[in-house]
Amino acid sequence: MFGNECCLSTGEVIKITGLKIKKIIAEICEQVEGRESPQPFELPMNFPGLFKIVADKTPYLTMEEITRTIHIGPSRLGHPCFYHQKDMKLENVFVKQGEQIMLNSVEEINGEIMVNCGVIRNHQNHSFTLPLSQEGEFYECEDERIYTLKEVVEWKIPKNRTRTVKLTGFSNKWDLTNPFPKGFYGTLILKPVYEIQGVMKFQKDIVRILPSLDVEVKDITDSYDANWFLQLLSTQDLSERTSKEFPIVAEVIEAPQGNHLPRNILQPGKTIVIHKKYQASRILASEIRSNFPKRHFLIPTSYKGKFKRRPREFPTAYDLEIAKSEKEVLHVVATKAFHPPHDELSSVSVGDQFLVHHSQMTEVLCQGIRKVVNVLACEKILEKSYEAALLPLYMEGGFVEVIHDKRQYQISELCAQFHWPFNVKVSVRDLFIEEDILAATPGLQLEETITDTYLLISDFANPTECWEVPVSRLSMTVQLVNNNLSQDTGSILVKTLTEEITEEQYYMMRRYESSFSHPPPRPPKHPSVGEAKLTLLNVAEEKTMGLPKSPKSLHVDISKKLHSNQAGLGSKVPAGCQNSLPNLEKERSKSGAVQQQAPM
Repeated sequence: MFGNECCLSTGEVIKITGLKIKKIIAEICEQVEGRESPQPFELPMNFPGLFKIVADKTPYLTMEEITRTIHIGPSRLGHPCFYHQKDMKLENVFVKQGEQIMLNSVEEINGEIMVNCGVIRNHQNHSFTLPLSQEGEFYECEDERIYTLKEVVEWKIPKNRTRTVKLTGFSNKWDLTNPFPKGFYGTLILKPVYEIQGVMKFQKDIVRILPSLDVEVKDITDSYDANWFLQLLSTQDLSERTSKEFPIVAEVIEAPQGNHLPRNILQPGKTIVIHKKYQASRILASEIRSNFPKRHFLIPTSYKGKFKRRPREFPTAYDLEIAKSEKEVLHVVATKAFHPPHDELSSVSVGDQFLVHHSQMTEVLCQGIRKVVNVLACEKILEKSYEAALLPLYMEGGFVEVIHDKRQYQISELCAQFHWPFNVKVSVRDLFIEEDILAATPGLQLEETITDTYLLISDFANPTECWEVPVSRLSMTVQLVNNNLSQDTGSILVKTLTEEITEEQYYMMRRYESSFSHPPPRPPKHPSVGEAKLTLLNVAEEKTMGLPKSPKSLHVDISKKLHSNQAGLGSKVPAGCQNSLPNLEKERSKSGAVQQQAPM
């Protein structure tokens, strides 16, 4: 027998180890206007659609039914949410009718299998446990997240049930024929077709039996000794074991594809030690590139390379409001002209430079009626002076950051000091690894911190050198063996690798949720004048060459100029923009708008 090919004799004993979805049959629920409803069709597993889950209206009557049907695991996708039809009074918490209950994990507590649950109240999590015997009417909660087809298949299709979803978009271009009617964004039912996975007595190979195989079987679980079979575990199975069950000695049966660990640690037949499971952080980063497909990476916080900052680009004034920080004043150059619809607002020309301070409300006269709008209070840098400027948050402009910071940062420093997203370039590669895949990138945008579940593994022959294996992105099958660790491993050296992930994995990481809130509604567009294109980096470089110098600490109070009733904002001008002309300093000192302090 090999792969899906298997020859079954009468009386053959097979231990079923799992079910795996082989393919998905899609059935459109909605009537497409002017067309007949298409027949059910097979949806390719790599179809790049994005889907929203429609909550199942059929109740679950016990917690055991939920755990047998729904995937619950350490992944962020493995925390389904339910609500109960009635109030539940438990030992340490009272769960109200309809209150969202998150199921976090299943584990054995004092000899009984329990479900670890939680409810969020006033932004605080209240944890409790429910036994599998807990009865009631549990319904799925509405889920506003967006999922890829792979996520739906792996985490969101209950066993023995179909899943209704709504197609909302596409994660990337689909070069093959679109199986859906043109312009379709509607509801459909996903029906899984499973294959059965099992092992034969005294065999290591995994048998895959298609559901179309016409055989009669008999359940002999209660009358057969399962010890005749090898105990095979997947990466996911290992991650669901309790912490006290580690370390585990195992033999690799099926190795992961694209194994990048050194010395072929995860090769079939290799004996490994799985020391423990735990949560570890990674920095999700994307290559800064406009004319090629972007590469995506997961950078460990132990990365030893160094980074220099790169200019960020901002399409609107609202993005400037998001990006500003208390650490330094944001200095930008305009790359697109803007003509304000109201006299109270400031116009912008290509090449204008601004120091961004804070957002505020201001009144404008619109067709004889005074209205209040959200604006960004800035200072426009002139040749020998500064000018107060008010930019509406809805402004569709273009800005590029001017970088004055020449420091080199470790990844941990960037995490601690700056807000994501953030642009950098590797200035010194990681000298502790043979090949640093980040070093050749033209630039990186650090997007967010990701926490994921990892297994810590090592070669059995060298248990002190360990590697982190991601549970959700590395699939392997191992067989537990009885070998015990014959030596005290002592201190363990944990090594990490920078992972390059696929486009699909990247979207699974991001969860299709913007880290920021949406900008305020935009008013009717007005024609812009003097609009011109300008190379971003050239503007940033050229405009900093002639800036005058000033003391390292320069505090600016622009509240009076900006008609604000708020207290003045004290902030430091970036180091490179500290080149203010002496004449400007004198003028601002006389007016009291600038106070010089001794350098720190």
